[in-house]
Amino acid sequence: MTVTKDGPAREGADDKGGMTDGAGVSGDGYTPSERRLARERYTRARARRATAIAALSTLVTAAVLYLVVVKAPGWPRTKETFFSAHYAREAFPKVLEGLWLNVRLLLVCGAAVLVLGMLIAVARTLRGPVFFPLRVLAAAYTDFFRGLPLIINLMIVVLGVPALRLQGVTVDPVLLGGTALTLTYSAYVAEVFRAGIESIHPSQRAAARSLGLTNRQALRYVVLPQAVRRQVPPLLNDLVSLQKDTGLVSIGGAVDAVRAADIIVGRSLNYTPYIVAGLVFVALTIPMTRFTDWVTARMDRQRAQGGSL
Repeated sequence: MTVTKDGPAREGADDKGGMTDGAGVSGDGYTPSERRLARERYTRARARRATAIAALSTLVTAAVLYLVVVKAPGWPRTKETFFSAHYAREAFPKVLEGLWLNVRLLLVCGAAVLVLGMLIAVARTLRGPVFFPLRVLAAAYTDFFRGLPLIINLMIVVLGVPALRLQGVTVDPVLLGGTALTLTYSAYVAEVFRAGIESIHPSQRAAARSLGLTNRQALRYVVLPQAVRRQVPPLLNDLVSLQKDTGLVSIGGAVDAVRAADIIVGRSLNYTPYIVAGLVFVALTIPMTRFTDWVTARMDRQRAQGGSL
Protein backbone atom coordinates (compact mmCIF):
# COMPACT_ATOMS: atom_id res chain seq x y z
CA MET A 1 0.00 0.00 0.00
CA THR A 2 1.23 3.48 -0.80
CA VAL A 3 0.41 6.66 1.06
CA THR A 4 -0.19 10.07 -0.57
CA LYS A 5 -0.29 13.42 1.15
CA ASP A 6 -4.08 13.14 1.19
CA GLY A 7 -3.97 9.94 3.16
CA PRO A 8 -3.75 6.20 2.47
CA ALA A 9 -4.49 5.15 -1.06
CA ARG A 10 -5.72 1.90 -2.45
CA GLU A 11 -3.27 -0.82 -3.29
CA GLY A 12 -1.04 0.09 -6.26
CA ALA A 13 -2.21 3.71 -6.51
CA ASP A 14 0.54 6.19 -7.46
CA ASP A 15 1.22 8.88 -10.04
CA LYS A 16 2.47 6.51 -12.71
CA GLY A 17 1.32 3.71 -14.95
CA GLY A 18 -1.55 2.42 -16.84
CA MET A 19 -4.48 3.21 -19.01
CA THR A 20 -7.76 3.83 -17.21
CA ASP A 21 -11.34 3.21 -18.18
CA GLY A 22 -14.19 5.72 -18.03
CA ALA A 23 -14.43 5.29 -14.25
CA GLY A 24 -10.73 6.06 -13.76
CA VAL A 25 -9.78 2.44 -13.06
CA SER A 26 -7.42 0.55 -15.34
CA GLY A 27 -7.78 -3.04 -16.39
CA ASP A 28 -5.10 -4.17 -13.93
CA GLY A 29 -6.79 -2.55 -10.93
CA TYR A 30 -4.71 0.63 -10.90
CA THR A 31 -6.55 3.74 -9.68
CA PRO A 32 -4.90 7.06 -10.57
CA SER A 33 -4.47 9.61 -7.84
CA GLU A 34 -6.44 12.83 -7.70
CA ARG A 35 -3.28 14.72 -8.54
CA ARG A 36 -2.84 12.73 -11.75
CA LEU A 37 -6.48 13.15 -12.72
CA ALA A 38 -6.28 16.89 -12.14
CA ARG A 39 -3.13 17.09 -14.22
CA GLU A 40 -4.80 15.23 -17.09
CA ARG A 41 -7.87 17.49 -16.90
CA TYR A 42 -5.63 20.55 -17.01
CA THR A 43 -3.72 19.17 -20.03
CA ARG A 44 -6.95 18.45 -21.91
CA ALA A 45 -8.31 21.92 -21.08
CA ARG A 46 -5.15 23.57 -22.38
CA ALA A 47 -5.30 21.51 -25.58
CA ARG A 48 -8.95 22.51 -26.15
CA ARG A 49 -8.13 26.16 -25.46
CA ALA A 50 -5.18 26.13 -27.88
CA THR A 51 -7.33 24.50 -30.58
CA ALA A 52 -10.08 27.05 -30.14
CA ILE A 53 -7.63 29.97 -30.31
CA ALA A 54 -5.98 28.56 -33.43
CA ALA A 55 -9.34 28.04 -35.13
CA LEU A 56 -10.54 31.53 -34.22
CA SER A 57 -7.34 33.24 -35.39
CA THR A 58 -7.47 31.29 -38.65
CA LEU A 59 -11.07 32.34 -39.29
CA VAL A 60 -10.31 35.98 -38.51
CA THR A 61 -7.25 36.00 -40.79
CA ALA A 62 -9.20 34.34 -43.63
CA ALA A 63 -12.06 36.82 -43.22
CA VAL A 64 -9.72 39.81 -43.29
CA LEU A 65 -7.91 38.55 -46.40
CA TYR A 66 -11.22 37.82 -48.11
CA LEU A 67 -12.57 41.30 -47.40
CA VAL A 68 -9.33 42.97 -48.51
CA VAL A 69 -9.33 41.11 -51.82
CA VAL A 70 -13.07 41.24 -52.57
CA LYS A 71 -13.45 44.90 -51.64
CA ALA A 72 -10.53 45.97 -53.82
CA PRO A 73 -11.60 48.29 -56.67
CA GLY A 74 -10.23 46.03 -59.37
CA TRP A 75 -11.55 42.73 -57.97
CA PRO A 76 -14.41 42.24 -60.52
CA ARG A 77 -12.00 42.56 -63.44
CA THR A 78 -9.38 40.42 -61.71
CA LYS A 79 -11.94 37.73 -60.96
CA GLU A 80 -13.04 37.63 -64.59
CA THR A 81 -9.46 37.53 -65.89
CA PHE A 82 -7.85 35.09 -63.44
CA PHE A 83 -10.68 33.07 -61.91
CA SER A 84 -13.08 32.29 -64.74
CA ALA A 85 -14.90 28.99 -64.19
CA HIS A 86 -15.46 28.59 -67.94
CA TYR A 87 -11.78 28.80 -68.86
CA ALA A 88 -10.82 26.70 -65.84
CA ARG A 89 -13.03 23.86 -67.10
CA GLU A 90 -11.55 24.24 -70.57
CA ALA A 91 -7.94 24.31 -69.38
CA PHE A 92 -7.99 21.56 -66.77
CA PRO A 93 -8.00 18.50 -69.11
CA LYS A 94 -5.26 19.95 -71.31
CA VAL A 95 -3.13 21.01 -68.35
CA LEU A 96 -3.55 17.58 -66.80
CA GLU A 97 -2.48 15.96 -70.06
CA GLY A 98 0.61 18.16 -70.21
CA LEU A 99 1.40 17.39 -66.58
CA TRP A 100 2.22 13.81 -67.56
CA LEU A 101 5.30 15.16 -69.35
CA ASN A 102 6.36 16.97 -66.17
CA VAL A 103 5.98 13.78 -64.15
CA ARG A 104 8.08 11.79 -66.63
CA LEU A 105 10.76 14.48 -66.59
CA LEU A 106 10.79 14.36 -62.80
CA LEU A 107 11.26 10.59 -62.71
CA VAL A 108 13.98 10.44 -65.37
CA CYS A 109 15.84 13.60 -64.39
CA GLY A 110 15.54 12.79 -60.68
CA ALA A 111 17.25 9.43 -61.17
CA ALA A 112 19.96 10.97 -63.38
CA VAL A 113 20.54 13.79 -60.90
CA LEU A 114 21.01 11.39 -57.99
CA VAL A 115 23.52 9.25 -59.90
CA LEU A 116 25.51 12.16 -61.37
CA GLY A 117 25.42 14.09 -58.11
CA MET A 118 26.77 11.11 -56.20
CA LEU A 119 29.62 10.63 -58.70
CA ILE A 120 30.58 14.30 -58.48
CA ALA A 121 30.46 14.25 -54.68
CA VAL A 122 32.66 11.15 -54.51
CA ALA A 123 35.10 12.76 -56.97
CA ARG A 124 35.34 15.84 -54.74
CA THR A 125 36.11 13.75 -51.65
CA LEU A 126 38.75 11.46 -53.18
CA ARG A 127 42.05 11.59 -51.35
CA GLY A 128 45.56 11.63 -52.67
CA PRO A 129 47.46 13.93 -55.04
CA VAL A 130 46.76 11.70 -58.04
CA PHE A 131 43.08 12.68 -57.84
CA PHE A 132 43.78 16.43 -57.70
CA PRO A 133 42.67 17.10 -61.34
CA LEU A 134 39.45 15.18 -60.76
CA ARG A 135 38.72 17.15 -57.59
CA VAL A 136 39.34 20.43 -59.43
CA LEU A 137 37.02 19.47 -62.30
CA ALA A 138 34.28 18.39 -59.88
CA ALA A 139 34.60 21.62 -57.91
CA ALA A 140 34.55 23.71 -61.11
CA TYR A 141 31.42 21.89 -62.28
CA THR A 142 29.52 22.51 -59.05
CA ASP A 143 30.63 26.15 -58.84
CA PHE A 144 29.65 26.87 -62.44
CA PHE A 145 26.23 25.23 -62.54
CA ARG A 146 25.23 26.40 -59.06
CA GLY A 147 26.07 29.95 -60.07
CA LEU A 148 24.44 29.81 -63.52
CA PRO A 149 20.70 30.63 -63.41
CA LEU A 150 18.61 27.66 -64.48
CA ILE A 151 16.64 29.68 -67.02
CA ILE A 152 19.87 30.73 -68.78
CA ASN A 153 21.15 27.16 -68.73
CA LEU A 154 17.90 26.02 -70.33
CA MET A 155 18.13 28.67 -73.04
CA ILE A 156 21.74 27.79 -73.81
CA VAL A 157 21.04 24.05 -74.07
CA VAL A 158 17.56 24.11 -75.63
CA LEU A 159 18.24 26.91 -78.11
CA GLY A 160 22.00 26.76 -78.55
CA VAL A 161 22.57 23.05 -79.16
CA PRO A 162 20.21 22.86 -82.18
CA ALA A 163 21.93 25.94 -83.64
CA LEU A 164 25.21 23.98 -83.80
CA ARG A 165 23.63 21.47 -86.22
CA LEU A 166 25.71 18.63 -84.86
CA GLN A 167 25.24 15.26 -86.52
CA GLY A 168 23.60 12.67 -84.29
CA VAL A 169 22.70 15.19 -81.57
CA THR A 170 19.01 15.43 -80.74
CA VAL A 171 17.07 18.64 -81.13
CA ASP A 172 14.08 17.41 -79.13
CA PRO A 173 13.26 20.19 -76.63
CA VAL A 174 12.13 17.65 -74.05
CA LEU A 175 15.45 15.80 -74.07
CA LEU A 176 17.47 19.01 -74.19
CA GLY A 177 15.41 20.55 -71.41
CA GLY A 178 15.83 17.45 -69.28
CA THR A 179 19.59 17.60 -69.90
CA ALA A 180 19.72 21.21 -68.70
CA LEU A 181 17.74 20.33 -65.57
CA THR A 182 20.06 17.42 -64.85
CA LEU A 183 23.19 19.55 -65.28
CA THR A 184 21.96 22.21 -62.85
CA TYR A 185 20.41 20.02 -60.17
CA SER A 186 23.24 17.50 -60.13
CA ALA A 187 25.51 20.34 -58.95
CA TYR A 188 23.19 21.07 -56.01
CA VAL A 189 22.72 17.40 -55.14
CA ALA A 190 26.48 16.81 -55.35
CA GLU A 191 27.02 19.37 -52.61
CA VAL A 192 24.34 17.72 -50.48
CA PHE A 193 26.03 14.35 -50.86
CA ARG A 194 29.47 15.87 -50.20
CA ALA A 195 28.22 17.46 -46.99
CA GLY A 196 26.90 14.08 -45.90
CA ILE A 197 30.16 12.31 -46.70
CA GLU A 198 32.25 14.87 -44.84
CA SER A 199 29.93 14.71 -41.82
CA ILE A 200 30.93 11.09 -41.19
CA HIS A 201 33.59 10.96 -38.49
CA PRO A 202 37.02 9.78 -39.72
CA SER A 203 36.97 7.03 -37.09
CA GLN A 204 34.29 5.26 -39.16
CA ARG A 205 36.63 4.99 -42.13
CA ALA A 206 39.54 4.05 -39.86
CA ALA A 207 37.51 1.29 -38.23
CA ALA A 208 36.54 -0.07 -41.63
CA ARG A 209 40.16 -0.07 -42.74
CA SER A 210 41.20 -1.86 -39.54
CA LEU A 211 38.76 -4.64 -40.42
CA GLY A 212 40.54 -5.19 -43.71
CA LEU A 213 38.31 -3.17 -46.05
CA THR A 214 39.92 -1.20 -48.84
CA ASN A 215 39.30 2.52 -49.23
CA ARG A 216 36.71 1.84 -51.92
CA GLN A 217 34.95 -0.77 -49.79
CA ALA A 218 34.98 1.52 -46.75
CA LEU A 219 33.42 4.28 -48.84
CA ARG A 220 30.81 1.98 -50.34
CA TYR A 221 29.76 -0.06 -47.31
CA VAL A 222 30.44 2.29 -44.38
CA VAL A 223 30.60 5.96 -45.36
CA LEU A 224 28.05 6.32 -48.16
CA PRO A 225 25.15 4.49 -46.46
CA GLN A 226 25.44 6.76 -43.41
CA ALA A 227 25.96 9.88 -45.50
CA VAL A 228 22.91 9.25 -47.70
CA ARG A 229 20.73 8.44 -44.70
CA ARG A 230 21.66 11.72 -43.05
CA GLN A 231 20.96 13.77 -46.17
CA VAL A 232 17.55 12.36 -47.08
CA PRO A 233 15.56 15.52 -46.08
CA PRO A 234 17.64 17.99 -48.17
CA LEU A 235 17.66 15.53 -51.07
CA LEU A 236 13.88 15.37 -50.99
CA ASN A 237 13.73 19.17 -50.91
CA ASP A 238 15.85 19.31 -54.06
CA LEU A 239 13.51 16.83 -55.75
CA VAL A 240 10.54 19.02 -54.82
CA SER A 241 12.29 21.99 -56.46
CA LEU A 242 13.08 19.87 -59.52
CA GLN A 243 9.44 18.89 -59.76
CA LYS A 244 8.41 22.54 -60.01
CA ASP A 245 11.19 23.53 -62.40
CA THR A 246 10.24 20.88 -64.94
CA GLY A 247 7.70 23.46 -66.10
CA LEU A 248 10.54 25.57 -67.48
CA VAL A 249 11.12 23.15 -70.37
CA SER A 250 8.17 24.88 -72.03
CA ILE A 251 10.51 27.67 -73.18
CA GLY A 252 11.75 25.30 -75.89
CA GLY A 253 8.26 24.48 -77.13
CA ALA A 254 7.63 21.25 -75.20
CA VAL A 255 3.92 20.95 -74.45
CA ASP A 256 3.85 20.36 -70.71
CA ALA A 257 1.32 21.69 -68.21
CA VAL A 258 2.67 25.25 -68.41
CA ARG A 259 2.80 25.27 -72.20
CA ALA A 260 -0.71 23.83 -72.44
CA ALA A 261 -1.96 26.68 -70.25
CA ASP A 262 0.03 29.20 -72.30
CA ILE A 263 -1.62 28.04 -75.53
CA ILE A 264 -5.09 28.64 -74.12
CA VAL A 265 -4.07 32.02 -72.68
CA GLY A 266 -2.70 33.11 -76.06
CA ARG A 267 -6.00 32.24 -77.70
CA SER A 268 -8.41 33.59 -75.10
CA LEU A 269 -6.39 36.39 -73.43
CA ASN A 270 -7.67 35.03 -70.13
CA TYR A 271 -5.11 34.04 -67.49
CA THR A 272 -7.20 31.47 -65.63
CA PRO A 273 -5.30 28.55 -67.25
CA TYR A 274 -2.12 29.76 -65.51
CA ILE A 275 -3.92 29.55 -62.18
CA VAL A 276 -5.10 26.05 -63.04
CA ALA A 277 -1.55 24.97 -63.96
CA GLY A 278 -0.20 26.49 -60.75
CA LEU A 279 -2.76 24.69 -58.59
CA VAL A 280 -2.01 21.40 -60.33
CA PHE A 281 1.70 21.80 -59.55
CA VAL A 282 0.87 22.68 -55.95
CA ALA A 283 -1.31 19.59 -55.63
CA LEU A 284 1.54 17.50 -57.01
CA THR A 285 4.12 19.08 -54.70
CA ILE A 286 2.24 18.96 -51.39
CA PRO A 287 2.49 15.15 -50.88
CA MET A 288 6.26 15.24 -51.42
CA THR A 289 6.58 18.24 -49.08
CA ARG A 290 4.62 16.54 -46.33
CA PHE A 291 6.64 13.35 -46.82
CA THR A 292 9.83 15.39 -46.49
CA ASP A 293 8.55 16.95 -43.26
CA TRP A 294 7.66 13.50 -41.91
CA VAL A 295 11.10 12.10 -42.73
CA THR A 296 12.80 15.12 -41.16
CA ALA A 297 10.74 14.85 -37.97
CA ARG A 298 11.38 11.11 -37.76
CA MET A 299 15.12 11.57 -38.10
CA ASP A 300 15.09 14.36 -35.51
CA ARG A 301 13.31 12.06 -33.04
CA GLN A 302 15.84 9.31 -33.70
CA ARG A 303 18.70 11.75 -33.20
CA ALA A 304 17.18 13.05 -29.95
CA GLN A 305 16.73 9.50 -28.65
CA GLY A 306 20.25 8.49 -29.60
CA GLY A 307 19.08 6.22 -32.42
CA SER A 308 21.04 5.42 -35.55
CA LEU A 309 21.07 7.95 -38.37
